[in-house]
Order: sequence, then C-alpha cells, then structure tokens
Amino acid sequence: MRLVFMGTPRFAVPVLEQLLQSEYEIAAVYTAPDARVGRGRNWSFSPVKEAALKHQLRLEQPATLKTAGEVEKLAALRPDLIVVAAYGQILRQEVLDIPRYGCLNAHPSLLPKHRGPAPVADAILSGDEITGTTIMLMDKGMDTGPILRQKEETIRPEDTTVTLEERLAEISAYLMRETILLWIENSITPRVQDEKEATYSRLITKEDGNIDWQMPAEKIARRVRALQPWPNCYTRWQGKLLKILEAVPVGTKAGVPGKVIMLSDSDTMVVGVETGMGILGLKKLQLEGKNALSSRDFIQGYRNFIGTMLSA
Repeated sequence: MRLVFMGTPRFAVPVLEQLLQSEYEIAAVYTAPDARVGRGRNWSFSPVKEAALKHQLRLEQPATLKTAGEVEKLAALRPDLIVVAAYGQILRQEVLDIPRYGCLNAHPSLLPKHRGPAPVADAILSGDEITGTTIMLMDKGMDTGPILRQKEETIRPEDTTVTLEERLAEISAYLMRETILLWIENSITPRVQDEKEATYSRLITKEDGNIDWQMPAEKIARRVRALQPWPNCYTRWQGKLLKILEAVPVGTKAGVPGKVIMLSDSDTMVVGVETGMGILGLKKLQLEGKNALSSRDFIQGYRNFIGTMLSA
C-alpha cells in the first residue's frame, strides 16, 4: 500500500518514523516550505523535512495544495492513503478524494474538544486534567471529521506544552500505525463528532504571553506552562522585558497585583508576585539580554527586585 505523509512540526516526526517501520511504501512526504527565521534571516527547515532528508524520501513543499497543478501532482503519486499530522493546511475536497482509503489525521486532543491550531496549549490553559490524541477520517472542515480511535493521556501538574506534546506525539504515532491496519481491514466504524461538545483553540500570538497581574495566580501559572516554548510569559521590570519561565500558584492571599514580595527561604522559590487572586511563586526568570536564573540566584544579582512593581 502506498502512503503520502503530510506534516510539519516536531509533533509529526514520530508518526512518520512509525510509518517508516511499517510495511507500507511512502510515496512522498509533504511539509511546509522553508522559512527565514531569527535576526540573521537564515533559512530553516521543518523537523519533518529533516526527517525526510535523513531517510532519503521524496519531498514536496508546496505553498498551497489549492492549485490544479499541485492536486494533479499529488494524484499522480497514486496514494492509497494520506496520513496527516499537523501539516498546517486544510485539505480541500479534491485532495481528500484522491486516496481510496481517504485521509487520516492525528490530532493531539480528545475531539471534539480543542479543535484548531493549538490544542495542547489550549488544554493546559483550560485547566483540563485529561487530554489525549484522536485519529480521525478527514473531511473539508477544521478537525471535524469522524473519529476512528482515541487514547487518553493525563496532564501532569508540571506539564508544559513541550512535555505534553512530546508524549502525545509518541501516543499518536503508535495509535496511527494501529489504526491504519484496522481501517484498511474495515474493522473500524467511524463515529461522528458531537458538535454540541466542540471547543476551538486559536493560534497563539506573542501578545498572549503578556501577563495581566489582575488575573488569578492559578490562571497565570497555567499560561506560564502553556506558552512554552513560545512566546513564553513575560512582564516588564524597570523598563526591561522579564520572562517568567517557571511558576506555581501559592495560597489565596489578596494583595497589590504586580507587587514583588519575599516568600520563604526555600532553595527553589523565594520570590512571589501578588495577583488579582493569590500569589504567583516564581521559580525561574530571565531578564532581557541575560541568562535564565532561579529566583534565588536572580535576587542575589538584583537585590532591589523585592518590593518593586511588575507591569504589562
């Protein structure tokens, strides 16, 4: 059986690696075009492109699959199945109709919850205790297709988007490989998603990282975990950008939102910030242009930090 794989970020790589260990032929790998990044504007390859080059797979990087020429090129590959994992494009019906077994997508949430581009971060932001991954048969909507299989995963108190996404990627990879076999054997009955239960994540922006100290400490702590590795949560101190890299809510004491206070003599957390409800204990910080430091090391270098105000 011939497969075409479509994916772009690191999340998609384990799915591709599992397909490479199967008996299926991978006719081509589709991924996002190269992009210029950073101040030097150097060219950057997607993680999926790096994996495809490593395994000497045919690589396609169209800016869009909406043109007739690109649809014809894909059809000429004669795929029996298209496997998708965070590709970054919504596939039109003429693409979905090409493979005889359709297009299967690995989505890191328990659909219909957290449809859209940032499901892992959205699950943390929402305070969910359980998330998971879904293998669905794609239709022309955004993550609206019938569900084939799902597997749950617990969200740990210390999870960031990075750590949770890594686990979901591995789960998705094994679940996809198992699902393909069951699907082509006609051993799965697709389950239509319940639209009444649907929720949607949105694309994360840099502005989402700007901390509003009027928010409860618990919600700010979730944002700190969810907005990693980008854009991170940040505030301003004495006119400089200050990233909050690790933090936990501490108590429910009311205070002045944004005020920095001394917490305890702990080795890992000695500084807190008063919020709209409770105190946010700071564990790791990074001042603009400096290295990341524990809060203990930070106040050793900036003894005037305690008692000052942080601002948006």
